[in-house]
Amino acid sequence: MNYKAIVIGASAGGMESISAILKKLPIDFTVPIIIVQHLSPKSKGYMVSYLNKSSELQVKEADEKEKLISGFVYIAPANYHLLIEDDETFSLTVGEKINYSRPSIDLLFETASDVYQDNLIGIILTGANNDGSLGLKKIKERGGLTIVEDPDTAMVNIMPKAAMGATEIDYILGVDNIAKIIMKLVGYKNERG
Repeated sequence: MNYKAIVIGASAGGMESISAILKKLPIDFTVPIIIVQHLSPKSKGYMVSYLNKSSELQVKEADEKEKLISGFVYIAPANYHLLIEDDETFSLTVGEKINYSRPSIDLLFETASDVYQDNLIGIILTGANNDGSLGLKKIKERGGLTIVEDPDTAMVNIMPKAAMGATEIDYILGVDNIAKIIMKLVGYKNERG
């Protein structure tokens, strides 16, 4: 399968899980990764600087009308919904909160599945609500691949369990194995350190 994008959703405990995945991906990893991590509305880019310290990939906040580029990791800015448009650019909105959250994992996943259909990988990590479960269901319905962090090893298992209850999951893995399966799915032989 020729995957064109990876979307990741996380909430409570997500920084550590996301960091653990990104630090194992090599500098020449070509598939863009788009992340919604529930953050305080007052967050000022800490996540980007934190992840750039542990990842060889370039991590940045997504900008309005920015075109997705291979090898980049995009973070939804605090207090903005992040959507992917048909022309593979980002759109930022300040619409109503969804599942008490802005940015919304569901909204990113749904718009990404509209654009990438079966060329999309959706990943739900640790978290304390059900945001992302409906979006992951839509990814699965469109033929995309679904991965969920193992609820038994997640810092907070509510979000992974909600995703598992909403749709069939292709892989349920501990965070250490998520990078390995991503690498395999996109055609890399070995992950980084």
